[in-house]
Amino acid sequence: MEVHVNYLAVLVAALANYVIAAIWYGAIFSKLWVKLTGITEMKPVPLNIVLVLIGSFVLSYVLFHSITFGDAYFKMSGVQGGLMCGFFSWLGYIAPVTLCTKLYEKKPWGLWLLDNAFWLISLLAMGTILSLWM
Repeated sequence: MEVHVNYLAVLVAALANYVIAAIWYGAIFSKLWVKLTGITEMKPVPLNIVLVLIGSFVLSYVLFHSITFGDAYFKMSGVQGGLMCGFFSWLGYIAPVTLCTKLYEKKPWGLWLLDNAFWLISLLAMGTILSLWM
C-alpha cells in the first residue's frame, strides 16, 4: 500500500502542536508549570525551538500514517478517525511513558496531569487537522 502524504497538512498539524504548547505552557499555565517544575526562568534557545519543531513534524508525520491506516483497515475516516487516532496515540504512547517518568523521577502528579492534558488536546487537534486534509 502506497501512502500519499499531504505534507502541507503534516506541517500545519506540527505547527498547531507548537502553537498549542506555547499557549498552554506560556499564556495559560506558565505559573502552574513554574510551581510544579521549580524552573523559574525559561529562555528558549534557538536550537531547542528547531528541535521541538522537528519533533512536532515527526509526530505529525507518524500520526498521519496512523490515520491513513485506520481509514484503510478500520474505515475510520474523517474527523472521527483523526480524533480516535489522536486519543489512542495519547493513551498508548504518551500517557504510559510519561507515567513511568513521573513515577521514577518523583515529579508531582499535577505536572503529569498538566503535561498529559496538553498532549491529549494537542494530539486531538493534530488528528483533526490531518483527517480533514487527507
